[in-house]
Amino acid sequence: MTQDQKQITVTRTIDAPAKDIFALLSLPAKHTELDGSGMLRGSVDTERITKTGQVFVMNMHAEAMGGDYRMHNHVSAFDENKMIGWTPAQEENKTEPAGWEWLWELRPVDADTTEVTLTYDWSRVEDKQLLPLFPVVDEEQLQESLNRLAAAVSGS
Repeated sequence: MTQDQKQITVTRTIDAPAKDIFALLSLPAKHTELDGSGMLRGSVDTERITKTGQVFVMNMHAEAMGGDYRMHNHVSAFDENKMIGWTPAQEENKTEPAGWEWLWELRPVDADTTEVTLTYDWSRVEDKQLLPLFPVVDEEQLQESLNRLAAAVSGS
């Protein structure tokens, strides 16, 4: 990764229909099972994501962020069974996302197989105190999230 790069994208083909994968991704209570970074501690909200503009809250932990904290995730992309994404806002400023986005894109290969792409994009982070922390999650951790998603959907 170069210094100028401000996003990481990973892709994996998963042996599951897009609708089954989307069902897991749209349920914040399941996100800790999918987290390859080890930062997620649990969902405060249990309702399914159904549209852009929704906000769901996650309990988090990262030493780089000072230990335990909460993120208010604003749903920025929602196209059922195709795409879901959110932009986190820190607890102290719940309504203003800080400039990074998590985006999951699903492309059916056939009825029972889906290509899943996960993008972690921090290109819109402008806070000069936050920017040096990026990327907080690396490519290997993102790949692990895809591995966990594949395991979770096969067990559902």
